[in-house]
Amino acid sequence: MSEAALPLNLTPPVFLAPMAGITDLPFRSLVARFGAGLVVSEMVASQELLARRPGTREKAELGLGVAGTAVQIAGREAAPMAEAARMIADQGARLIDINMGCPAKKVTNGASGSALMKTPDHALRLIEAVVEAVEVPVTLKTRLGWDEEMLNAPEIARRAEAAGIRMITIHGRTRCQFYKGRADWRAIARVKRAVSIPVIANGDITGPAQARLALAQSGADGVMVGRGAQGRPWLLAQIAHELFGAPAPEVPQGAALAEMVAAHYEAILSFYGAELGARVARKHLGWYMEKAGTPEALRRLLLTARDPAEVLALLPEALSTHAERQAA
Repeated sequence: MSEAALPLNLTPPVFLAPMAGITDLPFRSLVARFGAGLVVSEMVASQELLARRPGTREKAELGLGVAGTAVQIAGREAAPMAEAARMIADQGARLIDINMGCPAKKVTNGASGSALMKTPDHALRLIEAVVEAVEVPVTLKTRLGWDEEMLNAPEIARRAEAAGIRMITIHGRTRCQFYKGRADWRAIARVKRAVSIPVIANGDITGPAQARLALAQSGADGVMVGRGAQGRPWLLAQIAHELFGAPAPEVPQGAALAEMVAAHYEAILSFYGAELGARVARKHLGWYMEKAGTPEALRRLLLTARDPAEVLALLPEALSTHAERQAA
């Protein structure tokens, strides 16, 4: 692992990945409170942001004054990408990330996300437009390539660095792999050797052991954690403690876990409103209960409850330990 300088001194170099429908402001805030060098918003489509489509502004919502927060933008045309970047920077973003890694068909069919890896010259025009539009650091998130025949991440990374990109995150899969198979952390090393800016390894990092191995195999400067943090917002802080000597998080259990989840639930309802918030919260509640080993009948009861007061009343039992349930 090298000592390339991270933009904005983002330490510890353990970052929360952008995840559609998941890394909203309530979840990012919770992860940041436990400890993370950077949290990234879910992807925001630049043209939808400019058109002020309902729900798009919420994706980029920062909580002004929050350090270590990035907003990720996606698009296929330079002018809207640049304008969206300016709008977000004016709203207080400290860092803007360009999405060139999303594998979803609805994104790639629109010639954005990881589809940009098939057209490097066009991708570079987008990158240059965004870098020139804002004064805040601009970073890039991408994959190893489109498929096994087009593993062009090192070439794109070199050109992106020359265009002013300050850091690049590589998910160790191709677009055509989606999330199947295993992330190839060794392949990320080819990108690391191609540039002098920081490189962050992403993909299949679900705990300190995987993070340590990803860094060893890739030579990267840090790690980005995505799905592993679902139901475990303290995971990034655990990795930061084990690998970089950051303070150890106090992992909540039993009553403390129920209290944390209740606060997260109420933050979601406050952010989205009661009706939409209740729907958004269900996936988070499901992940918390999966990690806690909640009995299926109780899990089903909580996830089908319509009254927020009923959800809050069920949480202590649902998230209690097995021993606590046996003693009750």
